[in-house]
Amino acid sequence: MTTNVTAGGGIAARAADVWKVYGSGEAQVIALHGVSVELERGHFTAIMGPSGSGKSTLMHTLAGLDSVTRGDIFVGDTRLTGMSDKALTDLRRTKVGFIFQQFNLLPTLTAEENILLPLSIAGRKPDSAWFDTVIKTVGLSDRLGHRPSQLSGGQQQRVACARALVSRPEVIFADEPTGNLDSRSGAEVLSFLRNSVREFGQTIVMVTHDPNAASYADRVIFLADGRIVDELRDPTAEAVLDKLKGLDSAGSMDLAPARLADEVA
Repeated sequence: MTTNVTAGGGIAARAADVWKVYGSGEAQVIALHGVSVELERGHFTAIMGPSGSGKSTLMHTLAGLDSVTRGDIFVGDTRLTGMSDKALTDLRRTKVGFIFQQFNLLPTLTAEENILLPLSIAGRKPDSAWFDTVIKTVGLSDRLGHRPSQLSGGQQQRVACARALVSRPEVIFADEPTGNLDSRSGAEVLSFLRNSVREFGQTIVMVTHDPNAASYADRVIFLADGRIVDELRDPTAEAVLDKLKGLDSAGSMDLAPARLADEVA
C-alpha cells in the first residue's frame, strides 16, 4: 500500500548493532543479537515473530523504555544510548507516543482530559486546530466529556490513539494495540493508525502477533531468536501468515545459545 511520506522522508528511529542481554553466566539470555534496522519516517512498520523472538524488547529499546547492553539507538538524530533518565523522560514526552494493549486511561478523567494529559504533564498547550483534526479523525467529538467507564473498548483505544497523536511525536510505538478488542473495533483502530500515516505523515511502529493487523502496515519485519530474519513490503495477511509458519517450522532457526562475549568476539 502507498503512503504519503512527509517532506524530506528520512529515518524516524534506528538501531545500530544492538544487543540486549538479561542475566549472566548459565542464566544469561540474549534477547537481541546485534540488531540493526532503520524505520522510515512517514511509514507504518509492524514487528512480528514467535514468542520470545525479541520483538517487544526491540520496540522497548527503540522507544527508550529499556536500555541496551551494547549498540546505539536513535530517535531522529537524537542518540538515546547513554542518556540520563531525565533526558530520556523528556524525550519520551516530546518525541515519542505510546499505545499499549491495556488502554492506560485514568478512570477519573474525561476522554478529553486523558487525551491532553501528556501535554499537561509536559507543561505544553495543545494546538487547538490539530486537536480538532485528531478528534475528528478518531470520531470522538461526541465522547470527549465521557469517562473511560462510559466508553466501549474500541472507543477507549481510540482515546489512547488520540493521546499518542496529539503531541505530534516523531514516532508512535504501538504494542499489540488491538489485543483487547473485538475484530470490528480492532479494524477501526488499525484504520485510524494507517490513515494517520497516509494523511498526517505520522510514523508508527507496531508489535503484533496478528497477520491481519500486520497487513495494515507498509512493511513487516520478522524476528527470530533476537535476530531480524526477513521482511515484507506491502504485506497481505496471507503472505504474513506464510512467513510466520516458515519461522515456526524452522524452529526459530535452531540457533545455538551463546554468550554475548562469544558472539561479538
